[in-house]
Amino acid sequence: MRQFDSNKDYYGVLGVDKDASAGDIYRQYKRQAAKHHPDRGGSEEQMKSLNEAYGVLKDSTARRAYDDSRITSVAWQTSASHGRTDFVPTATRAARDVGVMGQCLSALLCLVAGLFLLLLVRFQWMWFLWPLAILAVSVVGFGVLLARSAMVAVNHSLPKTNRLKRHTKIQELTFWAVIITTGYGLYLVLSS
Repeated sequence: MRQFDSNKDYYGVLGVDKDASAGDIYRQYKRQAAKHHPDRGGSEEQMKSLNEAYGVLKDSTARRAYDDSRITSVAWQTSASHGRTDFVPTATRAARDVGVMGQCLSALLCLVAGLFLLLLVRFQWMWFLWPLAILAVSVVGFGVLLARSAMVAVNHSLPKTNRLKRHTKIQELTFWAVIITTGYGLYLVLSS
């Protein structure tokens, strides 16, 4: 069985995540080895640590044993420093961006909810609930800001060769023209 040092961070040496696949580890090793090879001006010590890290992480059984020993040693060091013996650290993945579709859906939800509340207050003659009308206008305003943010995100997601990407000023003018005319139309409906 291959020997390894559980105090070394082999994932950090290679520059990969703990849940990286074998293919990702191989590709990153090749990149790092090409960059730090002694024949190309790299240091011999760094190349040795790269080889050691790749030797442990490429073999699934050695990698599993390395991961288990790291979790055990980190848990023991942490619990010993706090006087506890039952602590086991866990790592969670970072949160991901909601993406363009999530931004569009959240903008639509805010606009629909705000307009529903506004129309409910107006057409049900609940004039004594004016704070609800203020809340509805605020939600609609927030929805407009989210819609603009979604428009910018859609524009950034388009490829550079797309014709729409070149006309951001026209998109902005069209967006605000639609918002102003819709707002005026809503004013006419609510004041009738």
